[in-house]
Amino acid sequence: MRGDPAHPANRGKLCVKGSALGETASLDGRLLHPRVHGVQATWDDAIGTVAREFRRIMQAHGPESVAFYVSGQLLTEDYYVANKLMKGYIGAANIDTNSRLCMASAVAGHKRAFGEDVVPVSYEDLDHADLVVLVGSNTAWCHPILLQRLTAAREQRGLRLVAIDPRRTATTQLADLHLPLAPGTDVNLFNGLLVWLAEHGQLDRAFVEAHTSGGLEALVAARAGGDSLADTARACGLGVPLLQQFYELFAATPAVITAFSQGVNQSSAGTDKCNAIINCHLATGRIGKPGAGPFSVTGQPNAMGGREVGGFANTLAAHIDIEDVAGRGAVQRFWNSPTIAVRQGPKAVEMFERIHDGRIKAVWIMATNPVVSLPDADRVKDALQRCELVVVSDVVGNTDTAALAHVLLPALAWGEKDGMVTNSDRTISRQRAFLPIPGEARADWRIVSDVARAMGFSGFDFISPHEIFREHARLTAHANEGRRALDLGAWADITAAEYRNWQPAAWPMAHTRDSARGPMFADGKFMHADGRARFIATAPRGPVHAASEDFPLVLNTGRVRDHWHTMTRTAKSAKLSAHVAEPFIEVNPADGLRYAVRAGELARVRTAWGAMVVRVRIDCDVPAGRLFAPIHWSGPYASDARVGALVNPALDPVSGQPELKHTPAAIEPFAADWYGVILSRATPPTPDTAWWTRVQGEDFTRFEIVGRSHPDWTREARRLLQVPDGAEADWIEYRDPARLLFRGAWFVGEKLQAVICVDGRPTLPDRAWLAKLFAGGKLNAAMRASLLAGRALEGADPGALVCSCFGVGTNAIAACARELGARATAAEIGKRLKCGTNCGSCIPEIQGIIGAGAPRARVVPG
Repeated sequence: MRGDPAHPANRGKLCVKGSALGETASLDGRLLHPRVHGVQATWDDAIGTVAREFRRIMQAHGPESVAFYVSGQLLTEDYYVANKLMKGYIGAANIDTNSRLCMASAVAGHKRAFGEDVVPVSYEDLDHADLVVLVGSNTAWCHPILLQRLTAAREQRGLRLVAIDPRRTATTQLADLHLPLAPGTDVNLFNGLLVWLAEHGQLDRAFVEAHTSGGLEALVAARAGGDSLADTARACGLGVPLLQQFYELFAATPAVITAFSQGVNQSSAGTDKCNAIINCHLATGRIGKPGAGPFSVTGQPNAMGGREVGGFANTLAAHIDIEDVAGRGAVQRFWNSPTIAVRQGPKAVEMFERIHDGRIKAVWIMATNPVVSLPDADRVKDALQRCELVVVSDVVGNTDTAALAHVLLPALAWGEKDGMVTNSDRTISRQRAFLPIPGEARADWRIVSDVARAMGFSGFDFISPHEIFREHARLTAHANEGRRALDLGAWADITAAEYRNWQPAAWPMAHTRDSARGPMFADGKFMHADGRARFIATAPRGPVHAASEDFPLVLNTGRVRDHWHTMTRTAKSAKLSAHVAEPFIEVNPADGLRYAVRAGELARVRTAWGAMVVRVRIDCDVPAGRLFAPIHWSGPYASDARVGALVNPALDPVSGQPELKHTPAAIEPFAADWYGVILSRATPPTPDTAWWTRVQGEDFTRFEIVGRSHPDWTREARRLLQVPDGAEADWIEYRDPARLLFRGAWFVGEKLQAVICVDGRPTLPDRAWLAKLFAGGKLNAAMRASLLAGRALEGADPGALVCSCFGVGTNAIAACARELGARATAAEIGKRLKCGTNCGSCIPEIQGIIGAGAPRARVVPG
């Protein structure tokens, strides 16, 4: 896998997930044929079933009894056809997308401030910024190529980085200044900045008077949070000198980009947080200029493409709102459709509530896994179990959601499908197929078109994604006349050859095909009818659910470095699974003592909505009173680790985005009699133990297991590993019943076939060393003895994986650091071992190995 050096987004760089995509393209686990009620069916039968059942339910209960739940994993053409069918032919707005979970607050903030969902900053602006403020984003892990660009700019021309995050993360370790603000206080922070800027004469009054409205109201609301710097510092849990340092740095730097992500958006006050940030940029004229502006960093590959074509329940298509009567009429005339949605549909969480209470009786879920990813996920599961018809289009058939489907439809995966995606800065790129179509899989746009035609609708005779994109381009220009920035009018007659040869380009492209990358709103004209931007008054308010006596801690959720969403793709990669192999909960040391949970053992985490069992990590980077858990693990990969089941369903009242970062929780030890690990070349059946998690290795499948009974391990180990009966099997074992210690290994042709290690404590052999034994050839007598002893021979243990890109472990890095002595830096170690030289996301860990810990964030002298 190689990056495209000519692409403006990454300039040839790939993060570790991109580098490992080739490992995820295998067909094992792929859904290759349609299935109806668990039985393989023909496409005609499957399409006929979906169309017939949708028609039946609509005739009995009306168009709002059916719904689509779609995904940022779809291409723009897929999204367009699904939206057209639901809103223009079925006649309801019952379509929403999993982008509701990541970008909805930013969208709502853009629309309130600018009049349209327009991101005013481009990646090129990063090359002109002198200060970048990262808010609620662990950019080093979630957008590592972007952070590489920023750290390179710091080295080359002194750009400064500020990270605002309650946790200490890989990003905050690389920042020049870290503000560990109290969770949920972003509005206080940026309202305080607005007040401070006004008091210190730092507003651009000429810009405000010429190009904005509502500034006085916003400033009055900002003052309601407290007039003084000390008031803001107290509310945010920050020291006054640290806060003043940030405010002075912002004021002294004209070229400022504030890049914000899920820590801002995933909140019941997410839209206000976005607007509080935007207010500061409008007040100082730091927008519409190179290197300045608020920058919403998108969470999925085509979240913005879905927004462009109407993937949200509250927009129609081409950035036209459903409440826009003239716009509705224009879209219906353009589509020549029999009807048009006239009111907003239910947003994601509400959609599944309507499924639960029976108002929605049929749902089609495309390219997403809501039984894992939505908040209050057990209720989502119950809703689908109650639903008359559940249709799922996906690339794999073993997801938690697919298990509840009446109809499963095999879709094309990355590398097999053809179409457009739009990234965070409005740049549209072509995704070209380069793999053959497996089995009977089909493009999502074709599946939806087939169902539409089977339902008796015209307007879906598409034979290629080119035709769909051309229709989308024409619709963006239809009845536009400068009202909307989203305008692809210059491509309204794009030919098949032009589509095939498309080069990355950013909208708007109303009259010219030249890319519009660079700052939007350079002319000071915004998309409200009067051409002015709006200040939005934002009053600080806390999360909906506060910690309590029963749930005294607060659970935060997020991503790990090498996994993606619910792991349907990344879990297939040994490289991506090695860095963080199992679900965990990060606990502050003080809370670990208070609640008697220990590092390496298991804990049950409970909320009012659900519970899970995960491995404990004691970590000072998590503030006291807080917990952190990753979002990725699902039913196929862990017995009890769906974090969505714990998350509260509180919503932002404007955007409908869930509060995924703040759920009151409790934690307690999960009693276990023994801990174990299995590695086997042949995938064993899922163990019937009290807890397990599954990990893909390079030459093996690994299970971490925990139990509460005392089996006869000589017999049970051979059963779990599927060792043949009889003395002829090359089997060795070691037992110490007093310690509940057991180790057994099976060899075939003198190569290790499977191994199991059990201990009454979580002190099992190093997994990286065990994995290395599978990668080698024959094991000699000394290596067999070391296996039974549970200790690697000297120099044989690589240590825990740090650099996934080049497979470098802790022990190799530590040895190199010792050899370099005082000259040891991440850059010097990278020259020798290559670690940290690709995506750079492991650099903070390398720094931590070099010294007692990574260097604390610092301020670069101005």
